[in-house]
Amino acid sequence: MTAHHRVRSRGRGTAARLIALAADVLALVIVVWIVMYLLDANRSNAVVEWFHDAATWLSGWSYDLFTFSREWLQVVVGYGVAAVVYLLIGHALARVLTRR
Repeated sequence: MTAHHRVRSRGRGTAARLIALAADVLALVIVVWIVMYLLDANRSNAVVEWFHDAATWLSGWSYDLFTFSREWLQVVVGYGVAAVVYLLIGHALARVLTRR
């Protein structure tokens, strides 16, 4: 194994870790909002508002994918689908990068 090859594969490993970390952070933001919603956090609080806005932006594509009559279930599934997708895609991409 040449020195150039080791440096290049180390760079891929770093990129893979960063992609997985980004996916984890995105999913964490969404999960924190779901927990805050379920615990009926004060929506006028700036931190709660930030998590709500960030989670709504991140899961805007998935929120109305399924509809439920119970609001709490709509929030858990609507936001949860986005969190799971971010984790699956982020970690799959990271795995592909480390195998090359």
